[in-house]
Amino acid sequence: MKTAVEELSPTRVKLTVEVPFEELRPSMDAAYKKVAQQVRVPGFRPGKVPARIIEQRFGRAVVLEETLNDAVPKLYGQAVDEVEVFPVSQPDIEVTKIEDGEQIEFTAEVDIRPNFDVPDYQGIEITVDSAEVSDADVDAQLDALRQRFATLAGVERPAANGDYVVMDLRAEIDGKNIEEQQATEVSYEVGAGSVLQGLDAALEGMSAGEEKSFKTELVGGENAGEEADVIINVKSVKEKVLPELDDEFAQLASEFDTLDELKASIRETVRRNKLIDQVVQAREKALDALLEQIDIPLPESALKAEVDARKHNLDHQVAESGLSRDAFFRLYQTTEEERFAEFEKNSARALKVGFVLDKIVKSEELGVNEQELTNFVVRRAMEMGVQPNELAKHLADNDQLTLAMVEIVRDKAKSVLGDSAKVVDTEGNEVDLKAIYTEINGEPVTEESAEAAEEASEESEGKSEA
Repeated sequence: MKTAVEELSPTRVKLTVEVPFEELRPSMDAAYKKVAQQVRVPGFRPGKVPARIIEQRFGRAVVLEETLNDAVPKLYGQAVDEVEVFPVSQPDIEVTKIEDGEQIEFTAEVDIRPNFDVPDYQGIEITVDSAEVSDADVDAQLDALRQRFATLAGVERPAANGDYVVMDLRAEIDGKNIEEQQATEVSYEVGAGSVLQGLDAALEGMSAGEEKSFKTELVGGENAGEEADVIINVKSVKEKVLPELDDEFAQLASEFDTLDELKASIRETVRRNKLIDQVVQAREKALDALLEQIDIPLPESALKAEVDARKHNLDHQVAESGLSRDAFFRLYQTTEEERFAEFEKNSARALKVGFVLDKIVKSEELGVNEQELTNFVVRRAMEMGVQPNELAKHLADNDQLTLAMVEIVRDKAKSVLGDSAKVVDTEGNEVDLKAIYTEINGEPVTEESAEAAEEASEESEGKSEA
């Protein structure tokens, strides 16, 4: 087999592949067997029709077509490996020549990963947030904990921002009640930002027993997008009462006996989280610094596929929300146009990141062992709330184990970047990532302890993305 490569653009090539007929022999034998199973010839059992009879009765073209259907995809894969290009899209294949008994020729146009060099990333200078824990950091965590243990107490006054009301709601269009737009005994925090525009403004100043109506656009159901009169009937108004910060609260909210012990534990947890965040920031900022040094042309098909996947996911989210499209975007305080622009930007970055990390994986000779793959599956299964063996079977059955391994080695490449950088914090202090690994794991840094810190940082990344 002989393969020639023509560069159509920095991200697209045309392969011209010439194949001696002898190399088609396995596929041709398989084609005869397949056709023999499908045809019925008097005097022969299914699958036992000789090749010469098949050609006489049905023509050699039938066999050649079946042969090429089987052989060309395999030959294309061999050609790609031979010339060392990295396809990022499905190829456009055309058989251009068939010389029966001599050779065949086909062309394949395909988008590929662009060719570029990765600059030296040793000593890239980056700045991360300080891991110093302030009293304000501890107070913020304590306040969040108090919020969790807050109680609601009824008040004899109009509702204010932050109060909770219990109310009945109904909607009318031209005086006609919309049954599916009714709700009773709804508990709602005033100022929470309802998708029902005007609700918060209407509730402020209302007291228990009062009724009020306001006009708004319905956000769900058959009448989504239509203007309606929404009638509110407030049943009760309650304010949030936070527990006192004392030893009794510490005992209620934690395993500690005193408030000082609780504060010390919170301070330690905050510091650990800030250290993990420094690891995450170091890797992401080192990657960003590297990307700024490289101009990478992007294959149009790959970029379109990435954007389309994000749009499809957005459509699914909107459908699952039960809201109208306009209401959905209002809920997230954005617009469809802004989301699409964000998709374009993030998709382009995701492709560039993948290309760069794959180069580092190859240059650093990074791989995946069985334990790392097991750890990945267990971690993902915990995040998804499924059994690890169920997830492992799903990945294997759907040919997704390779994608899992790509994700693992790309994470390793990102770790290589972070560990190679010169890192300082916003206070000008040098940040030693290996020392962070040691502090997080409570032991001298090893490959295993670094991996454990990496898992902790990935978990932190996942929470911040969510």
